[in-house]
Amino acid sequence: MPAALSSDDRLSRLSCVAWHGPGVGRIATLPALLDGWRLVPASRAQVEGAQAVLAWGRKPSARRAQAWATRQGLPVLWIEDGFLRSVGLGADEPPLSIVLDDEGIYYDAHGPSRLERLVRRPLTEARRSRADALCRAWRTARASKYNQAREWTGTMAPGDVLVVDQTAGDASIAGALADASSFHRMLEAALDEHPTARIWLKVHPDVVAGRKRGHFDRLTPGQQARVTVLGEAVHPAGLLAQAAAVYVVSSQMGFEALLWGRPVRCFGMPFYAGWGLSADELPAPARRVPVELPALVHAALVDYPRYTDPESGGAASPERLLDWMGLQRRLREGFPAELMAVGFSGWKRASLTRFLAGSRLRSGGAADARGWGGPVVLWGRQAWPAAAPGQVLRVEDGFLRSVGLGADLVRPLSWVIDGRGLHYDARRPSDLEHLLAEADFDEALLRRAAALREQLVARSLSKYNVGTGGWQRPATDRPVV
Repeated sequence: MPAALSSDDRLSRLSCVAWHGPGVGRIATLPALLDGWRLVPASRAQVEGAQAVLAWGRKPSARRAQAWATRQGLPVLWIEDGFLRSVGLGADEPPLSIVLDDEGIYYDAHGPSRLERLVRRPLTEARRSRADALCRAWRTARASKYNQAREWTGTMAPGDVLVVDQTAGDASIAGALADASSFHRMLEAALDEHPTARIWLKVHPDVVAGRKRGHFDRLTPGQQARVTVLGEAVHPAGLLAQAAAVYVVSSQMGFEALLWGRPVRCFGMPFYAGWGLSADELPAPARRVPVELPALVHAALVDYPRYTDPESGGAASPERLLDWMGLQRRLREGFPAELMAVGFSGWKRASLTRFLAGSRLRSGGAADARGWGGPVVLWGRQAWPAAAPGQVLRVEDGFLRSVGLGADLVRPLSWVIDGRGLHYDARRPSDLEHLLAEADFDEALLRRAAALREQLVARSLSKYNVGTGGWQRPATDRPVV
C-alpha cells in the first residue's frame, strides 16, 4: 500500500480544478495565481476531468460549493485573499495573492489548516534568514494587506497602546472562537494593564460613517477620559510603528504587529495566536505548539500564499510584491492628499486619476480653485496666479509616453508632474533641474540609468513611437530638411 500523500504532494498532482458559482470565476487574477492548473466552471467539471472544487473561505457560496463537490465526489480547496493582497480594497481590485488550503482555512480555529502544518515545519537557517529579511522588507515597504490608505500623521506618546476593533459579523471573529463580548474584554484589559497610557482605539471608517457596525457604540465616561478613537481611513504602518503594545481579537493587524516587533495581546484565536508569540486570552488548540517568529512568518508569507506579479502577470515572490508595494506607497504619498484639477478634458481626467491615485481629486474651474484655496493641478503652462511652493502641480507628457499620439487620444503610459515649473520652460526652475543639481545618484542608480539608455537605443524607442520602417535619405543632391 503506498504511503499517504502529504498535502503538498496532493496539490502538486492537481492539473484541473473547477470553480462553483460566479464569484470565484470572476477573479481576474485567478488564472495567474493558479498557474499550471486548468480552471473550468462547475458545469464542465465532469467533461474536463476536474480533480477538485474551489470554495471561497467560509462564505455561504463556499458551503454551496462544498455541498456540490460532495455530490460529485470531489475534494474541496478553500481559497482566500493572501496577507499581502493589493493596493486597493477587494471591491476595487483583484487579489495579487491568495492562500490555498486543502485542510481548512487559516482563520477558522475550529479545525486544522494547511497553514498550521506549515508553521510546524522545522526552522532551517535558510528559512530563518529569509523570514527575518521579509520582516525587514515589510517594515521598509510599510506594507499591509490593503495599501490604499495614506499614512497616519498623528503622534503617539511613548507607552501608548493600540486597540483594534473590527466590523460586526466578520467571519474571522467566530472563526477565532470569539464573539462581541471579546472586544469589550479586550478594551478593559488594555485600560487595566496600562493604567497610565493613552489607549488608541482603531475602528473601521465604515463604522464611523454609519455604513457598518463595530463593537463600541459608546464608551463610558471613564473610558472616554483615556481612549482616543481613530475612525479615519489611515494606513496601519504608522500606528504599529509607534504603539508600545497592540490588542486584537482576530484582526490581521495583530500579525503585522508581530512583524513590527510589537507585543501582541489576543482575545481570540487568530492564525498567529497559540504559538507562544502573543499573550493569549484563550487556550491554544493542542495542534499549535510554541515556535519562533520566523517559522510563522515563513509559513504565512512564503509557503502558504501564491503571488502574481502586478506588471508581468506571471508568478511572483513575496519579496518582489513587497518591493513593488513599497514603491506604490511611496508614490501615493508623494503628492497632497487632496487636489483640485483645473482645465482637464474628460479623457485626461481619467489618466490623471491613475497617476495621482493616492490623492482625492476635485473638479472645478479656475474660480472654484481660487475660492477653495488648496493645491491645484494644471495641464502644461496654463497661467495661474502666484502661489506658495507646492500649491501648484503641472502635468505634461513624459519622455517615453506611448505608442501613438496624445492628439489621437492614446492613453499615456508616463506623465511628468512638476511642482516648480516644467522641463521645457527655461524661464523658471523645474523639478528636473532641481534633481540634476541636488540629487545624489549612487552607483546602483547610475547602472540602472545606463541599462535603460541601452534598452531605449536597442529597441529604437522614442516618445510616441509612431511611424513604420527605417528612414532613408532621398536620392538627391539637394539639402534635405
